[in-house]
Amino acid sequence: MADWNTRLEVKLGDATITPISTFTPTFNVPHTVLHSIEVDNVGYVRQPFTFSFTMGVPAVASAVADLTELAANGTEFQVVVAERKGTDWAFNSIKFARCMVTSANPSNVMIDGVPQASFTCLALSVGLEA
Repeated sequence: MADWNTRLEVKLGDATITPISTFTPTFNVPHTVLHSIEVDNVGYVRQPFTFSFTMGVPAVASAVADLTELAANGTEFQVVVAERKGTDWAFNSIKFARCMVTSANPSNVMIDGVPQASFTCLALSVGLEA
């Protein structure tokens, strides 16, 4: 049975801002097909990739306020894997550096459970190690 003791966290420098409950990445690697007068599909031009993601964080303590402050100030942060113990994660390391919040959606008040705030972000540097 897997030992699920790793999680994604938002970090500012060495300080953990909050753990991440949900994480939905979107990679966009656009290519433009090239044609000639004589023949179609002779090649392609690869354009710069973009990486964006939506993350859900527990709306407890000051985490949402801290992330909202990062967004308002345009402060960059990191998303990293935090491994407490065990080897259950698919990557040895994962790091989304130079992240910025592009929009925020605080959650509704919930009667039971922890409310979740949603943040849409982009990352200017992505590093993975399998």
